[in-house]
Amino acid sequence: MTARRIAVVSAGLSNPSSTRMLADRLAAATAKQLSEREVAVEVDVFELRDHAHDITNNLLTGFAPPALESMINAVVSADAVIAVTPIFSTSYSGLFKSFIDVLDPDALTGKPVLIGANAGTARHSLAIDYAIRPLFTYLHAEPVSTGVFAASSDWGASADQVAPLADRIERGARELADAIVRREPAKSDDPFDPANYLGEGRSFGHLLGGLAGE
Repeated sequence: MTARRIAVVSAGLSNPSSTRMLADRLAAATAKQLSEREVAVEVDVFELRDHAHDITNNLLTGFAPPALESMINAVVSADAVIAVTPIFSTSYSGLFKSFIDVLDPDALTGKPVLIGANAGTARHSLAIDYAIRPLFTYLHAEPVSTGVFAASSDWGASADQVAPLADRIERGARELADAIVRREPAKSDDPFDPANYLGEGRSFGHLLGGLAGE
């Protein structure tokens, strides 16, 4: 069975960051959910701060340097995306939006997305639904119903006991896993990738015969 691939995009600026911590927990919970469904999964995690200069250069020149191009290809070819951003001034960070701006407008069409966000206080939690979700909807992606917000207090002893962060992470991960299972596996743009042929009633022999002109 072809492993499903999840691209995790973290827009945290510090190292370590609570943004990355939330991203890792969402990824681990989703992988666990898929494992329980006997679905193999591969997870690639990308820190946008490591590509900040390349993202700016791409915006200025229209061309992505090799490292950024590799990351973009991994994100747009994944079966699903986990996107996590800190909230600044009641919305997603500038770095997060800049990365979205360098993607082709149709690159995320139909792709399941689990949204995560974090900020100092729970007052910013609505940013998921009034800022981040509309962004992915505009791109024709398919964000799952649950967006996971983590305030600073969610990581400590005074965390919300009515709707604990762990429960929200599990619910979002379960929804993303369900969306991944329902969706056909993503295909590579590589014409020599057997995954593009196998699963369509074709064999390696068919692939080799086609390359030879049959």
